[in-house]
Amino acid sequence: MSWTFKSVAVVGAGAVGLYYGARLARNGEEVKFLLRTDFDAVRANGIQVESVAGDFHLGEVAAFRTSAEIGPVDLVIVAWKSTSNHLFESILPPLLHETTQILTLQNGLGNGELLAGLFGPQRVLGGLCFVCLNRLASGVVSHTAGGRIAVGEYRVDERGRAEEIARRLSAANIPCEAEDNLAAAQWKKLIWNIPFNGLAIAEGGVTTDVLLAADGIEDEIRALMTEVVATANQLGLKVDSKLIESNIERTRPMGPYRPSSMIDFVEGREVEYEAIWQEPLRRAQAAGVAVPHLEKLAARIQKRIAERDSKIGG
Repeated sequence: MSWTFKSVAVVGAGAVGLYYGARLARNGEEVKFLLRTDFDAVRANGIQVESVAGDFHLGEVAAFRTSAEIGPVDLVIVAWKSTSNHLFESILPPLLHETTQILTLQNGLGNGELLAGLFGPQRVLGGLCFVCLNRLASGVVSHTAGGRIAVGEYRVDERGRAEEIARRLSAANIPCEAEDNLAAAQWKKLIWNIPFNGLAIAEGGVTTDVLLAADGIEDEIRALMTEVVATANQLGLKVDSKLIESNIERTRPMGPYRPSSMIDFVEGREVEYEAIWQEPLRRAQAAGVAVPHLEKLAARIQKRIAERDSKIGG
């Protein structure tokens, strides 16, 4: 039995949702965007993408304010931050029919488990986005590097869902590949996210070039990455330590890149602390892996957020 899709709903149309959704729509896919703050701007002006792969403007956008207005679709792409996961139960049900699949493009761990518990593991896939994206204004996205997505199934079966999604994304000029092991892919993404997003916050809100240029910080990045790899391997996921060097080297040419969590931190928004740092830390400790650098980083992030929030509240 094979699976395919016709209609797509993008839930959480920030930088990730706008960029990938716009590329799919530009390639002729039936894409419906669930929008809140960007609704009026996108309805009036469409979506503007400034991309290293070529700028483009999507003038006609199927934009909606509620999931009930969208109705059931074949594929739901969840692109909001994990800090909005409490909305799953109210937002997603109107989008689901009997065979609707849910692809989460969220950072960190625990998102797929939550979706599987709410809607059934047979519906859930995960996607890891290796991309530099920032939302510049309502309906305007900057794409400065990368763009690849790795897609895997939460519960692997014979329907070929990951392969079909990868094929359709690739056709829309989104480099994409199907992963045999979603959990391994998630930990590979954490090799970059844990140190770079985390230290960008812990150091007070700095860009990746500042981290790599500061005395001692690159050593700390490597130590954190080593702990992530060690934990993944203790969990039986076979993650190659060579990814440490490749992740650092691919970051150097990014220049003054602002990691997404750092942007949330400096702009006063909720940070994805639970999914990106706390859940991996819990799993490392449960597996008996010593992760002193991750423990220290998690505490530093919490302290920075508490200090920021006290200033805002005061």
